[in-house]
This record gives sequence, structure tokens and C-alpha cells, in this order.
Amino acid sequence: MIIIPAIDLKHGRCVRLFQGEMDQETVYFEDPLEAARHWLDEGAAMIHIVDLDGAVEGRPVHTRQVEAICRETSLKVEFGGGLRSLEAVEAAFELGIARVVIGTAAYSDAVFLRSLCEKFPDRIVVGIDARKGKVAVKGWKETTGMDAVDLAVRCEQDGASRIIYTDISRDGTGSGVNIDETLKIARAVTIPVIASGGIASLEDLRTLAPLQKEGVEGVVIGRALYARAFTLPEARTVVG
Repeated sequence: MIIIPAIDLKHGRCVRLFQGEMDQETVYFEDPLEAARHWLDEGAAMIHIVDLDGAVEGRPVHTRQVEAICRETSLKVEFGGGLRSLEAVEAAFELGIARVVIGTAAYSDAVFLRSLCEKFPDRIVVGIDARKGKVAVKGWKETTGMDAVDLAVRCEQDGASRIIYTDISRDGTGSGVNIDETLKIARAVTIPVIASGGIASLEDLRTLAPLQKEGVEGVVIGRALYARAFTLPEARTVVG
């Protein structure tokens, strides 16, 4: 199972939110490049970057910071937040990222998602964020009436290479990944699933690790790593 450190960008800094609330943040690094170098030193091969301001505004805001990370480290970058047009996705790839994460646009425009998957095969990831099983969009500000499982199935049909599933109620809380909902997503699709939100301890990772056989290929971890609840090398040892 791949451990992917998260770098969430807000007002130019590396932060973590509590349950997705934009006004409940903790700043961990003033310079996102410093955060990226830290995870590279810890042994990361990939990082997951979310442009929080971009997700709210509907267009990427932190392109300069993302480009610096791509240019000055060897990390593979998975990037999302405000990517809602072909031009924005093309511009993101020009920064040097490995794959993009499409969230709101995947929910609202299936034709757009299909066109991206055709143009950039194996490089389009769909981020499905949910509250009580229902899809949330626009930087988690709006909760829709659509089941996360239904969206996952549709996105696989549209050509998505993988799904990142986040239970917003767990994100930044340290209450553990929502195993049941993550498992529902993994069993509903054949493409890989990445779990996100709530990991607080190595025991949480031990609980998640058996889901590898169900198609959960990785996990995005934020606050627990930043707070040093455990190290990245320790996490990698637990999940194998």
C-alpha cells in the first residue's frame, strides 16, 4: 500500500483543516517547498497537493508553489483544487505534475471528465469527497444528493484511472478512516482506490491494510504525519 503525504495549500502556506472547515486550519509549513523536501527526505515517492483556495475559487491559485515543488524535487505530484476546464488541466500538467485530481467537475460534467480521460489516459484521478455518503463539491462547501458509490461507478465508466475517497467528517479529526464507506467504493469499481481522511495512528493503518486485496492501493495522510504521531518510514513498514 502506498503512503502519500498530503500538502494542502491555503494563502501560500501548507496547512491542515479540521473536517474541511476553511476557518479551522493549522499551519505546518510557511513554505510548501520546505514541506515537500521534508517528505522527500522521509522517503516519499509521491505527494498529494490540494489547492484549497483554488477549490473554492474554481481555478488553481497556487501554481507558483506547485511548479517549484515539481522543478526542485524528484517527487511525483498528484494535484487537485479548482481544475474545472481543459485549459486549467493542461496548464497543471505543464507545471510538471504526474496526475491531476478532478472533483467538482467530475460530478457536474461527465462529458468533460470523459474528454480529459481520453486526452490524458491514466493521468486523471477523481476525488470523491463525501458527508454521510453523499458527494460534496466546491471545496466541500456544498453537499449534493448523489451517493458517492454511484459517482464512483460513473467515473470509472467515464475513464478515470483511480478514485480518491475522502470522508469529510473524518478529515483532520484523527478518528480513523471510514473503513465501511471506503470498502463500498472499492467493491463497486475495478479501478484502484486511495483512502483519505482520519488516519491518526499506526493501528488505523493496520486496520486499513487488509483492504489492499479489495483494491485500495494507497492512503493519503496529513495531520498524523505532520503532528509526528508516527513517521513515514514507520507507516510504510506497517502497510507493507
